Amino acid sequence: QVQLVESGGGLVQAGGSLRLSCAASGSTFSPNRMGWYRQAPGTKRELVAAINSGGNTNYADSVKGRFTISRDNDKNTVYLQMNSLKSEDTAVYYCYAEAVPFVYWGQGTQVTVSS
Repeated sequence: QVQLVESGGGLVQAGGSLRLSCAASGSTFSPNRMGWYRQAPGTKRELVAAINSGGNTNYADSVKGRFTISRDNDKNTVYLQMNSLKSEDTAVYYCYAEAVPFVYWGQGTQVTVSS
């Protein structure tokens, strides 16, 4: 049974920083891609950033230069460092881990940026 446990969300002022973490459990679980989606009220879930086991990354244009994704393969943990946060970054952030053909999701963590 694979579980993703997220942490690090919260309330921050515009211009501030937060770091999200997501740990995937499961003794034989070795995901290829891990990353983060987000969903604001009334909007579709969108990809924020992803990283594969080789360290290749991709980002949404709206977060490039502000967010950094990283992962610890030994710990099956992915991180999202979010700097220069804006009010439009406010959303529920969901971690995911992909081990083809399966995709697993975390429960979501709220990030609120006050202006």
